[in-house]
Amino acid sequence: MEDSFAFIIHPINPKRDVSRKYPALGKLPAWLIDYLSLFFPPVYISEIKGIQSAANGRKIKGWFIACPLTPTRMMGLPPKVVYKKIIQTGKLAEKLGAQLLGLGAFTSVVGDGGITIARNLDIPVTTGDSYTVAQAVRAIEQAAVVMEKPLKESTVAVVGATGAIGSVCAQILAGQSDKIILIGRRQDKLNEVAAKVRQAGCPQVTVTNHMNQLAQAHFIITVTSAVEAVIEPQHLRRGAVVCDVARPRDVSQQVAEQRPDVLVIEGGMVKVPGSVDFGFNFGFPPQMAYACMAETMALTLEQRYESYTLGKEVTLSQVQTIDKIAERHGFQLGGFRSFERAITDEEIARIKKLSLSPNDNQLSITMDPIKHFNPVVL
Repeated sequence: MEDSFAFIIHPINPKRDVSRKYPALGKLPAWLIDYLSLFFPPVYISEIKGIQSAANGRKIKGWFIACPLTPTRMMGLPPKVVYKKIIQTGKLAEKLGAQLLGLGAFTSVVGDGGITIARNLDIPVTTGDSYTVAQAVRAIEQAAVVMEKPLKESTVAVVGATGAIGSVCAQILAGQSDKIILIGRRQDKLNEVAAKVRQAGCPQVTVTNHMNQLAQAHFIITVTSAVEAVIEPQHLRRGAVVCDVARPRDVSQQVAEQRPDVLVIEGGMVKVPGSVDFGFNFGFPPQMAYACMAETMALTLEQRYESYTLGKEVTLSQVQTIDKIAERHGFQLGGFRSFERAITDEEIARIKKLSLSPNDNQLSITMDPIKHFNPVVL
């Protein structure tokens, strides 16, 4: 039997994402799609073919399946109702023959982060958070090289620092930067993460719930479970690099429109080994997948059928292990994208030039406390 997996997706932008599979339904108003999403059954999306290990040539297959709930519905409905819908989707994965199930976007963070889902299925489940951490850090490291700004001499900020992904990202970057800013809502949890970051080697750690502190940061990883954007144009300094790992995005579209001096990159875009055919356009170029998807694929290539990443904690050892597994099988950082398009060398050169302006912070910074965060993660 060929090794296989399934990965759950769901509509993030209701009209756009529903249109990709059902053009007629996508023409409905967004509020109506939100409402109707509760009543739709799990959806078979496509078969995934052509993934092949660079280490041993092993091939695997998989399936995209969709939980129809939108982020608004997942955050607004009782957790038991959401669990039931995700478990139903997981049962579809079992019927297809999947040996491992990956949870995408909000299905991985709702409630207890996949634990209840795993308990109610006969196959192991992973959220993909471990490899998402590894790739977010790699993206920041690569951006630092491209922008010619050493991390050691830069201030790094993590928005959503008390979540599973944000916390470990901060700990890994602690050994590379001498100044880190942790932003989140829960002061007690922020203090816990700050202690770990100091222990990991960063001498200057600031904790805050005010977004205005982002004006100090040269590099930012943002990874909240907010339904709406939390980072606006006025929050960022010239030449800032923002790695947005969150889905839906944490960075406002207005940043792209109003701040040509800022580099926003989508976190976690990974090149998949082999001549992969996803059978479905989820907005990425050929061969590219989200890191959470890639974790599920890499574990399947490794024939490691276990609930690898579950719950609200991700350990450093988990991140390091999955990074080695994925690298061995041929997964690679997939280049830079911003707001669903590739970033050109010319754009990077322009941002670098603008970042050298003596007026480092030309925009007025307001004292906005962090908003829209969901306590599920923070």
